[in-house]
Amino acid sequence: MKKTREAGVLLHISSLWGEYGIGSLGKNAYKFAARLAKCGVKVWQILPLVQTGYGDSPYSSVSCASGNPYFIDLETLAKQKLLTKGELKEIRKRYKGASADYGMLYEERYATLRAAFSRFHFDDEDFRAFVKTGRFEDYALFMTAKTVFGGTFTDWEDGIKFRDPEALEKLRTDYHEEYLFWQFLQYEFWKQWDALHAYCGKLGLKIMGDIPLYVACDSSDAWANPSLFKLDSDLKPVKVAGVPPDYFSATGQLWGNPVYDWKAHKAEGYAWWTNRLKTALSTYDLVRIDHFRGFDRYYEIDAGEETAIGGAWTDGPREEVFAALGDGGKRIVAEDLGVVDEGVRSLLARTGFPGMKVLLFAFDGDPGNPFLPKNIGENCVVYTGTHDNDTVRGYADGLPPEEYILFRSRVASTLEEEGIAVKLGAKGEGMSEAFVRMAMRSEAFLAVAPIQDVLALGEEARMNFPGKEQGNWKFRLGASPSARAMGKLKKIVKNYRR
Repeated sequence: MKKTREAGVLLHISSLWGEYGIGSLGKNAYKFAARLAKCGVKVWQILPLVQTGYGDSPYSSVSCASGNPYFIDLETLAKQKLLTKGELKEIRKRYKGASADYGMLYEERYATLRAAFSRFHFDDEDFRAFVKTGRFEDYALFMTAKTVFGGTFTDWEDGIKFRDPEALEKLRTDYHEEYLFWQFLQYEFWKQWDALHAYCGKLGLKIMGDIPLYVACDSSDAWANPSLFKLDSDLKPVKVAGVPPDYFSATGQLWGNPVYDWKAHKAEGYAWWTNRLKTALSTYDLVRIDHFRGFDRYYEIDAGEETAIGGAWTDGPREEVFAALGDGGKRIVAEDLGVVDEGVRSLLARTGFPGMKVLLFAFDGDPGNPFLPKNIGENCVVYTGTHDNDTVRGYADGLPPEEYILFRSRVASTLEEEGIAVKLGAKGEGMSEAFVRMAMRSEAFLAVAPIQDVLALGEEARMNFPGKEQGNWKFRLGASPSARAMGKLKKIVKNYRR
């Protein structure tokens, strides 16, 4: 059965415009959703919603189930009488920059949220019911211990480190308000998220979420489930994740995440992963799994190594981990970029999950390049670029003159083959529109363009530089996308019957 062709736009919550230092789940998220729906866009793709820490990456969190407290809309809290208009005014004065100011957020946002919590009646019936579900019990205890003891969980006193029930009960009792504060943050976040998600549903707009394959080393996930990871008796990693040396890096990439003990997962029927995936599928309409190839084989390195050179490929659980999902598996998208071998291709075929195609990878002169529009089939999601790439305009502008001429020539030839009429300029003009049109015209059932490419923004709007530890994830829109750019998107979506 042929899939419905749809258009999507990628923009993380952090990148929404606004006056409080970072995008939020407030009024501008609703405005953006309405703008997308008006353009005929059916999918709004975001990055992981999780609470970020050092490095500000949404792919590294203290809890893979958490919501980012920075995204809690302060104006909504003010409507609940938890913040004052004066407090909001003071916050607006301090945030002058156009990009997300994580340093200032770290220093000040939690103080603001603690002020809101001080006015919250935590004997509220709905809040008590939320806490009682236990959904964020490990997270709240973990964050309470982080506040009390500092450091990483491997540094804590043994009773807390090894989760002795009496020690945890004492922590919860002695620091009960701190424990409830972290529950409060998740309560407010998920109330706001559920309301936004319901609004999008009424517009006919689906949300594609994103979950990383791995969890962070210092996380409530590893702390609460040590037997599911390759840790030693002191709960420190024995093996860590990464990727081997390649064309881009002579020493590979050493990510440092603890790797899964898949034998332990299998022994419990993959319950942890099944719960994680089902939670994601109830949170979003579609779910992209980052670094999907790790389910076929994953690369692990001895903890303590300085590079990824000495690592080894190890077999993953393959499709077994998805067996309990049933029809939910039809809403999963596999990020299958990078090292893709026959094992990954076979796993994709057996699961039926659509993979990803990125047009920025297409123009190397090879007519068999799988990312060229003519080689893209229906069961995939095509992107102009991803959050890890430069923008189309930024990439084109950054090429040396002679390389740009060759790149433009290859793109122009493809446009002619595809019957797409876009004038390409001498310095990247028209390139963003060309890529958006190629994506939308392709056979892929879903075509996604980052908002940066919809707006033809340059390198200054790039979201992430892989391998660069600091300075990422800061991009924000300065204002609502222009009517001209969104009007053009609407015409393109309609023209290619998406």
